[in-house]
Amino acid sequence: MGLISLTMFIGLWGWGHQLFGWYDPDGQVQLAIFASFLFGIICGYRVHA
Repeated sequence: MGLISLTMFIGLWGWGHQLFGWYDPDGQVQLAIFASFLFGIICGYRVHA
């Protein structure tokens, strides 16, 4: 499951603007993707522990 989420994160981070066509000159969409991935790791770790 972790490998799937990591692959999806890298795909969205690197090529999401081409796949979905969003315009993000300031990088706010990439920041939101990174934050959600980071918070998902933190929440998953806390639930698992």
